Amino acid sequence: MEKKAEKLIENLEERVRFFSQLGVDFIGVSPASKEPSYPSLEEQILSCQMCSLGKGRKNAVPGEGNLEAELMFVGEAPGRDEDIQGRPFVGRAGQLLSKIINAMHFKREEVYITNIVKCRPPENRTPHVDEIEKCKAYLLSQIEMIQPRVIVSLGKAASDFFIHSRLGMTALRGNFSEYGGIRVMPTFHPSYLIRNEPNKILKKMVWEDMQEVMAFLDKK
Repeated sequence: MEKKAEKLIENLEERVRFFSQLGVDFIGVSPASKEPSYPSLEEQILSCQMCSLGKGRKNAVPGEGNLEAELMFVGEAPGRDEDIQGRPFVGRAGQLLSKIINAMHFKREEVYITNIVKCRPPENRTPHVDEIEKCKAYLLSQIEMIQPRVIVSLGKAASDFFIHSRLGMTALRGNFSEYGGIRVMPTFHPSYLIRNEPNKILKKMVWEDMQEVMAFLDKK
């Protein structure tokens, strides 16, 4: 019993160190379980006004999917359709992402989908550094709760969140990195594929990246 208690304390201390190193200053917890509480976290996101994006949004977009997912997709930010519906990846890029997920032998509801910032930036611009900084605790809490085996980072902004590199996406994609002990696979954002629809090589690259993920997760 004593050894078990010591192990629990060690695990807790390791998790606190992990979040401290990342600069997280809050983690939602459930009083009963002492684990992060998703309803509480979702409520915080929906009412958040920590940066200017909160003032211009119609709906915050926390994310959706399986809270025990082994695979997590993280994009950049909600777009117009997502802002209207309050759900991630529901526009054209979302339809393409759903096709990719299905091709990987997953259903959309079996994975978890979110973004590094939870509110739509004006004109769908890339989130600013300070906006990402103020929003990052939400994403880190989601990762801590879900504990996926693999995170697929969609696009440069999301990949930069997990991987500190000066490489562009073409050089960065297709290679696993690690973040907090979780495998991260960077790949092109579905909206980039749509903007470059005639370029079949890009689609081939993304599918190669997803095959690497499938092999790691033993999904054939």
